[in-house]
Amino acid sequence: MISFAAPVRDLRFVLEELLEHGSLALPGFEETSPDLVEAVLEEAAKLAGEVWAPLNASGDRQGCTRREDGGVSVPDGFAEAYQAYAEGGWNGIGVPEALGGQGLPEVVASSVQEMLHGANMALGLCPMLTAGAIEALAHHGSEEQQARYLPKLVEGTWTGTMNLTEPQAGSDLSKVRTRAVPQEDGSYRLFGQKIYITWGEHDAAENIIHLVLARKPDAPEGNKGISLFLVPKFLVNEDGSLGARNDVTCASIEHKLGIHGSPTCTLSFGENDGAIGYLVGEEGRGLNHMFTMMNEARHKVGIQGIGVAERACQHALAYALDRTQGRSPRSGRSDCTISDHLDVRRMLLSMRARTDALRALALYCAAQLDLARHAADENERAAAQARVDVLIPVVKSFSTDQAVEIASLGVQVHGGMGFIEETGAAQLLRDARIAPIYEGTNGIQALDLAGRKLQRDGGAALGGLIDQVETTAAALEASGEHAALGESLAGGAADLRAAMAAVLEAGADPESGADAVQAYATPFLNLAGHVLCAWQMGQATLKASAAIAEGRDEPFYQAKRQSADYAIRQWLPVGRAQRAVIEAGMASLVAFDAAAQ
Repeated sequence: MISFAAPVRDLRFVLEELLEHGSLALPGFEETSPDLVEAVLEEAAKLAGEVWAPLNASGDRQGCTRREDGGVSVPDGFAEAYQAYAEGGWNGIGVPEALGGQGLPEVVASSVQEMLHGANMALGLCPMLTAGAIEALAHHGSEEQQARYLPKLVEGTWTGTMNLTEPQAGSDLSKVRTRAVPQEDGSYRLFGQKIYITWGEHDAAENIIHLVLARKPDAPEGNKGISLFLVPKFLVNEDGSLGARNDVTCASIEHKLGIHGSPTCTLSFGENDGAIGYLVGEEGRGLNHMFTMMNEARHKVGIQGIGVAERACQHALAYALDRTQGRSPRSGRSDCTISDHLDVRRMLLSMRARTDALRALALYCAAQLDLARHAADENERAAAQARVDVLIPVVKSFSTDQAVEIASLGVQVHGGMGFIEETGAAQLLRDARIAPIYEGTNGIQALDLAGRKLQRDGGAALGGLIDQVETTAAALEASGEHAALGESLAGGAADLRAAMAAVLEAGADPESGADAVQAYATPFLNLAGHVLCAWQMGQATLKASAAIAEGRDEPFYQAKRQSADYAIRQWLPVGRAQRAVIEAGMASLVAFDAAAQ
């Protein structure tokens, strides 16, 4: 089995050279130095490579087990690996110091998350959901709830879950039926069933805090009748100690395509007297409050996809450098490795270029999150938040779609051995496949971008990003050496701007606007993803070239330029074709009758 090495150098390139550690200049990060960031990355890399990564394959093979008592046992070593994570303080690195965390910038927390997800995606899901629970309680929980639950969640002693989906309520959460019956003491008794609950039951932590969407018996139908409730696995006494087991049981665990080491549970609330829960935030605003958690999670799912893509790159490259097959097209030797064959090189470079581009865009988004939260100027915070709102659906959707393609290419590089489980390439593809589905399917993300975000501000936020793309394109063209890259990037920017105008115009039609947005949403998001990723690789070209000009002519910078060249001149044109898809109209989709097939 090929070992995993966390991509510290690549992450540092983005943080130090592309982003120039901009987050460290924001209020609240005065004591966070570049040296500290480097030390954090190095230590996280050790945890990822030495503790989490070795459990990835064994966790996949063993999976999780539901015991007769309804508890769930995670794979051997997972509980200990999670405890090493919690005891190292990693759960709180991105949490504000006021809440008991370390208060590091989001770009640093996201970098650590990428390494951990690359090491072990199934295990990484546990703290990812906990981070969302922390975010939701920090924004919407009462003072009492924050005092009682946040310290243990931040420590990682307790973990968190997100309970939205029901058998009849997937993407359409207005159909949620779980009931919350008010009690005289101000608490509620919950009755209902939730499905697909990630790390919904396990033995890696002493308590689990479930955040649950439910409605009061007298609540109106639809989204406005849904509230958010906190339901602990074990009730918590006034002194903070654990009390009685709550009426929450794991009815079953799912048998899945991938992420076998992550217990995906069907949870039953109230099989007896009702699961005791507490209202979080305002009654009837549960979806609004849950979206705080979901937005946090959606960016992290994008990061997760990038982590798996990075591991697929490493897997494929190591195999290609070792596997001998065929005659070298250059030397004529019959014992060449497959890395000598240009078609294999095409796959390897495509995987690397895309992964580099996705990482750069996701961390740019994380830097904008830092600005939105910490910038001194209110207008600067608002502008950054507008960019974040546009970028998150792109990072979540585009990164995860690409991760599946990258992992699939990894299997292809292995040839027949890629289809054999023992190499580990197949597991990466199986694991990656869930990421475009959960935390809002990628179709939902596309609708969010094209329907909600774009229509809300008339494309102002995305237009501002396109302006930056054009600035980078002009700098590349002016360099002379990279004029061809600048020309290609400028073309991509023009395509995205034209497509944006077309989607805005079509979406404004009072009769067909809703259908048009649905028809064009996915190709539009794909175009945006390609252009924005290419923009980041244009920036990478300029930075790498500057480093080389300064005498830092190490292979790393040459590799970055090769990666960028491929991304802009050979990958971007594939994405630019999405403009033609949009301009072709939606007549064929409207005419298609699935029932008649």
